[in-house]
Amino acid sequence: MSSEAREWVWEHSSSRGTARLVLLSIADRVADGQCVSWASLSSLAKRTRASVSTVREAIARLLDGGELEQLDDLTGPQRSTVYRLPLAAKAIAEAEKEQDEDAGQESVDEPEKSLTLRVSALRRYGIRPREMPESPAGGRKPAVAESGRPRRKPARRGTGNRQSGVPETGTQNRSEPDLNRRYSSSGAAVIPAGDWQVDPDTRTWTRQQGHLDRLGEEGLAAADAKWRVHRADWKPRPAGAWAADWRSWITREHAPGRPNPYALPNTGSTTKGGMSRTEAHTAALLAALDEPTGTEN
Repeated sequence: MSSEAREWVWEHSSSRGTARLVLLSIADRVADGQCVSWASLSSLAKRTRASVSTVREAIARLLDGGELEQLDDLTGPQRSTVYRLPLAAKAIAEAEKEQDEDAGQESVDEPEKSLTLRVSALRRYGIRPREMPESPAGGRKPAVAESGRPRRKPARRGTGNRQSGVPETGTQNRSEPDLNRRYSSSGAAVIPAGDWQVDPDTRTWTRQQGHLDRLGEEGLAAADAKWRVHRADWKPRPAGAWAADWRSWITREHAPGRPNPYALPNTGSTTKGGMSRTEAHTAALLAALDEPTGTEN
């Protein structure tokens, strides 16, 4: 019967895009002429190569269009959701009636009557009534009505899709690098400037570029201290961004004895011999800007 249900989807369904793929996937598990099937959101997402939220929206559209019903009173294998293709079931019942009439046989049931669910016939496929909690009065709600169409009010689209406890940007892996507080190497995590530490690659860079020889260990340490003071109030950034900014700072740092426009603020110190015109312009620009652009020299 799954082939007949799929054929109906291909030939008569008005669904499009992901909704059509979802309906075909559900029809693929139809067991008999009742066109009852079962599936979970995760299995539909895997088969259609779509996200769970996209599959949920597609199901909502199919429910609104009447090409799909969700049978909340039934549960499938592994507690999966049970669906029915009512239009396909009606078309199959009408086709069987026509075949009986062409063969000279009298049809036992009318097409509309054949749409009544026969729950007992579904048990062999792992579909069974859902266990309902007892009511306060002590009675139990019938698991399934043997007649009538089940009704389900679809949830509003675009609501209730986010799982609890997941940040807006998704989960982050903090198990990798041991440097800079073991933040993710993906660059998504951010840290304050004071928590960033000079890593081995940056240390090698200072030697290769000659900054260690130019400034010396003490000069390099002093430049690092000034950088941390100037960056203390900045917003957190990824470790890679701090490394690039630190290297740019060291590149502009003057050797000991030369005027330095980036002296520690509020120290009241002045440079010996004054500043050149270029250095004075640079200092004025840095006072007006929130951060150096890296193109002052």
